[in-house]
Amino acid sequence: MNDRITSVRLSSVRLPLDVPISDAKVLTGRQRPMTEVAMLFAEIATEQGHEGLGFGYSKRAGGPGQFAHAVEIAPDLLGEDPSDIPRLWEKLVWAGASVGRSGLSVQAIAAMDIALWDLKARRAGLPLAKLLGAHRDSVRCYNTSGGFLHAPIEQVLENASAALERGIGGIKIKVGQPDTRADLARVEAVRAHLGDAVPLMVDANQQWDRPTARRMGRAMEQYGLTWIEEPLDAYDHEGHAALVSCLDTPVATGEMLTSVAEHAALIRAGAADILQPDAPRIGGITPFLRLTALAEHHRLQLAPHFAMEIHLHLAAAYGQEPWVEHFEWLEPLFDERIEIAAGRMAVPSRPGLGLTLSEQAVKWTVDQAVIA
Repeated sequence: MNDRITSVRLSSVRLPLDVPISDAKVLTGRQRPMTEVAMLFAEIATEQGHEGLGFGYSKRAGGPGQFAHAVEIAPDLLGEDPSDIPRLWEKLVWAGASVGRSGLSVQAIAAMDIALWDLKARRAGLPLAKLLGAHRDSVRCYNTSGGFLHAPIEQVLENASAALERGIGGIKIKVGQPDTRADLARVEAVRAHLGDAVPLMVDANQQWDRPTARRMGRAMEQYGLTWIEEPLDAYDHEGHAALVSCLDTPVATGEMLTSVAEHAALIRAGAADILQPDAPRIGGITPFLRLTALAEHHRLQLAPHFAMEIHLHLAAAYGQEPWVEHFEWLEPLFDERIEIAAGRMAVPSRPGLGLTLSEQAVKWTVDQAVIA
């Protein structure tokens, strides 16, 4: 007998950060330092007693909007078979079609879509990666959270050493400062500290123009970078494609795109060596799987952005060897921890995503709605 969805619990949670976070967008005056992350959690239950947990997020702005849109469309899940995930994703998209099929409207769907996949894997008694069809039981990982621009270079070097001691395999640092000489000095210091064998990535957070990106890309070739991330505006596909053709260092981008269609345009332009989609930003696991099928067809490398708790499973199911980005920011929200050793992040053996909300997550909840 088919199961049916009986309730959807939506929670808006404000996750405070220990220190204000700054990347190049702050130094160029485009954004304020980030002090918190707005989380949207969805908990879905069925009449046969199955449950699933999913989440999305927003940085700086958009959290209340995501929550409000999710509350508005969630009733369309009631009475539905939770196994029909792609059909339910389409149903939720059309419920909010007048506000579009990308951006906030699909980000509000993401938490529910991810909860449905978590429920399906839990019901099967499998980790999500195994339900999807894993290629590996662990994934290469690199740390980003220790390399932001608000930290002086001495702290960045200490953070990098601590990450490697924890078992993380690569280090990414932020660049894109108004003074490009400061960027080069920063990269040189980190490469000297790490040695040549440790994978090193840099992220300009879209703050270079085309001439600067070419010049900086060429200047950084000597450091043997694993990739240069977001050297240009996220929607400048032609500019990214030109960099891909003229640099030896791989170009990575995609995290700011908010639909499969936007990523497809990026891929058609030949604008990335390494694709960096974000499942919560593009609407959940259902569109992420559509996108990775396209990416694999084009033989692109994969390095999903943020949300390692979700992306570890999705990266494990990708054909080519991927990377997962390590951020410890979300750890207080969950009771479980991901195992990291020898440069790799292990897929949990627990069913589904393998996550349960912590008591701290409940304390940080600022709004909630139960649709039943």
